[in-house]
Amino acid sequence: MRWSLEGKTALVTGGSRGIGHAIVEELAKFGAIVHTCCRKESELEKCLEKWKKKGFKVTGSVCDVSQGDQREKLMEAVSSIFQGKLNILVSLMI
Repeated sequence: MRWSLEGKTALVTGGSRGIGHAIVEELAKFGAIVHTCCRKESELEKCLEKWKKKGFKVTGSVCDVSQGDQREKLMEAVSSIFQGKLNILVSLMI
């Protein structure tokens, strides 16, 4: 492996599908601890279970990032989970 993200923290919005999903997987493969969010709880739970089976360190929240109050709750959750340390932010909005 050329490089590692071991111990780094990442937030990826829209991580349950498409490019967001791929980004979560790549960051996790390189050792990052990832938090992701999506609008549908059922999609999120499926993804989290899949990533857990792969041994990835991924957590998630249900959040519609187009809603300000939900973004604030997401940032509070991420700050708590990562003890205020966020290294990587990937914000995907469709």
